[in-house]
Amino acid sequence: MELVLYITVIVLSVIPWKMLMCFKIYYEEEFSFFFLLPFMQNFTKAGEQDAVRCNTRANLIRRGCKENEIISPLNKLNIAKDDPLSASENGQVVQMRPQKIDLDLRPGLPVSFNVSFKAAEGHPVDLYYLMDLSYSMKDDLANVKVLGTDLFAALRKITNHARIGFGAFVDKTVLPYTNTNKEKLLKPCDENDQQCQAAFGYRHVLSLTPNKNDFEAEVKKQFISGNLDSPEGSLDAMMQAAVCEDKIGWNSNSTRLIVLTTDAGFHMAGDGKLAGILEPNDEQCHMENNLYVKSTEMDYPSVGQLATQLEKNRIQTIFAVTQNVESVYKELSKMIPKSEVGVLSSDSKNVVELIEKAYNALSSKVTITHDSLPENVRVVYRPICSHGEKSENQGVCDQVRVGDEVIFEITVTADLCMENKFFTISPRGIKDTLTVTINTTCKCQCDTAGPIGDPHPHCNNSGSISCGICRCNKGHVGQFCNCKIGDKDEHTLRASCQKDNGTECEGRGDCVCGRCECHNTDSGSQYYGPYCECDDDHCEKFQNQQCGGKGKCKCGKCDCNPGFEGSACQCKTSDEACRTINNSVCNGRGSCKCNQCECRGGYQRPHCLECPGCTDPCQTKVNCIECLGFESGPFKKNCSEACKTISSKIVEKFTFTSKECKQKDSEGCWMTFKLVQLVGEDNYEAEIRKQRECPPPPNFIAIIGGSIAAVALIGILLLMLIKLLLYMKDLKEFKKFENEKKKSKWAEVRHHSELFVQTEIAVTHFRLVSLDSDCVVVLVSC
Repeated sequence: MELVLYITVIVLSVIPWKMLMCFKIYYEEEFSFFFLLPFMQNFTKAGEQDAVRCNTRANLIRRGCKENEIISPLNKLNIAKDDPLSASENGQVVQMRPQKIDLDLRPGLPVSFNVSFKAAEGHPVDLYYLMDLSYSMKDDLANVKVLGTDLFAALRKITNHARIGFGAFVDKTVLPYTNTNKEKLLKPCDENDQQCQAAFGYRHVLSLTPNKNDFEAEVKKQFISGNLDSPEGSLDAMMQAAVCEDKIGWNSNSTRLIVLTTDAGFHMAGDGKLAGILEPNDEQCHMENNLYVKSTEMDYPSVGQLATQLEKNRIQTIFAVTQNVESVYKELSKMIPKSEVGVLSSDSKNVVELIEKAYNALSSKVTITHDSLPENVRVVYRPICSHGEKSENQGVCDQVRVGDEVIFEITVTADLCMENKFFTISPRGIKDTLTVTINTTCKCQCDTAGPIGDPHPHCNNSGSISCGICRCNKGHVGQFCNCKIGDKDEHTLRASCQKDNGTECEGRGDCVCGRCECHNTDSGSQYYGPYCECDDDHCEKFQNQQCGGKGKCKCGKCDCNPGFEGSACQCKTSDEACRTINNSVCNGRGSCKCNQCECRGGYQRPHCLECPGCTDPCQTKVNCIECLGFESGPFKKNCSEACKTISSKIVEKFTFTSKECKQKDSEGCWMTFKLVQLVGEDNYEAEIRKQRECPPPPNFIAIIGGSIAAVALIGILLLMLIKLLLYMKDLKEFKKFENEKKKSKWAEVRHHSELFVQTEIAVTHFRLVSLDSDCVVVLVSC
């Protein structure tokens, strides 16, 4: 550590103290661990910041600080608990040491410590056999029923403290996964298969037991079941087996294994939507009477949820699957920590050999990792073993045999201040943990030269010394407490050191008695100005040189040498590229800076010739064209003054190549002209066509005659309309008269008829004698 420190001091001796700046908090980011603090009294000069006390050891000694006056606290590491690695017959073992470490860190300064791991021989093992009981696994179940002896024999090679349990799964008992017909739910298998159990999602059959007879007896009671689709509810079953610790009977000190045997893929989160199941999996235990009761109400878990719970409950997984789905489960194994995949034979006869091989692969690979880290904490692992793998998230040692001890070097760095933060480090699948508690040193650790509050000559007897810095008494301010406020308000004095109510002395000086005493810059020069707003070290650079090396920096702006210009003196004084064919500079519509036109008023580079956004001069100059060409219009009386920027001539034919303008004058005539813009913004030359296009004068006789004719025509039409209305009225009256006349004749005939009828003569025969216009003669026989 000392070698690293001195090498770094040499490298950082040229780094400005501002980058290592600190006083009350004496570290900043990656440079924090080089902070050194002197407390000698006359270390700072007048107008110099107290922060210069924070610097590298070499720079402080060079300035006159003594070795015994330099404070540079280092990291502290305390091993609070370190039980030795051990194993015992009752299964209580210690496989990792130490178990608790307290760190007192300087932010940015890493600390390293070693963690030892030794796989204990005879460590207890809990194996939970989770089997797919869909119809395609019928042959496999027959072999598993006689598996107990061989499986326990294999486990006895590993440990004398082995227990085994059993669980089974198929799929959710809802469409489209399972036939929901009542008869099919009770017997989902083939009709010819008599030994078939009702459909189910996941069933816990046997809790972990050291008795192989119990295992074989319970497994023999199991029968095959069935479902509709190919994927199964294996993730549902694994989640319940992981979180239902009491139901399964997991031992808190054991190595926990789940062996999943299946010949099909798996459903995962989101597939439940096919059955209208929208509630996400809550990662909780829902077992009643050994049956998963939320199977039809809760979606399948996601792979991430399952991986989190398996790691949290220290469960390692062995996927014993058939060859047709081997690739699927290998991809799944990549996302689930501490898992292995083995290929089953078609009838699962090789399952014991597969489990034994997979367990050896799991136990020979030691992975040390941490849980969630506090913010601004970094951890790096470096395994010290023959087959190691370094990483920021974990340390891995492979091919570790039982009884071998491996070491992991762990480096912890805290980047910012924190108190009583902790995290845990543990081997995956193992109970042992290391708790790391972190505190940081964030306050200056120095003693005062005398009792706090005692007047000191260094502070003009108006303040006390604390860590070599004056702490002024009430009524005094300044670096050495040399300013007496008196009746003045301290806030008012400090306000006079603020520019536009900004930072006091722009953060570059101290406010002493209402005036800024400026600090030095990084290069050793001094800030200046009423508010320390100026310095000669921060001007624009060109080619990595301040002011391009062709000028001097004055208050943040470059003062260029003769022959150079630009914000960084990057240009030679020249207007060659700004010259036009008429030898003007930017056509008089801009200025030449850095040999390039800077145009005014919307004109465009390179020579400020065109102005796409400007108003068309054909419209703006129409009044001047009228007075210059035809001595009329609004500017008729003062044409020479109002239109002095336009020189014009009257022509029969245009010679200019510019566009032709056609505008109406005040008399309604069309004027045709062309404009050419000369050097300058409002300087034109015009060609005006001699003849205007004026409309012919109006024909007053035709207008008067037409008006009279129109009036006469309107009068005639009105008379005809009145006549028509009178005719219509007379016609209506005549029709009314005719109707009344007809009604009168009908009444007379009716009167005679009534007289005739009233006679009491019984008419039996009559004959028409004669007919004339006035009467009818009837000859009646009685």
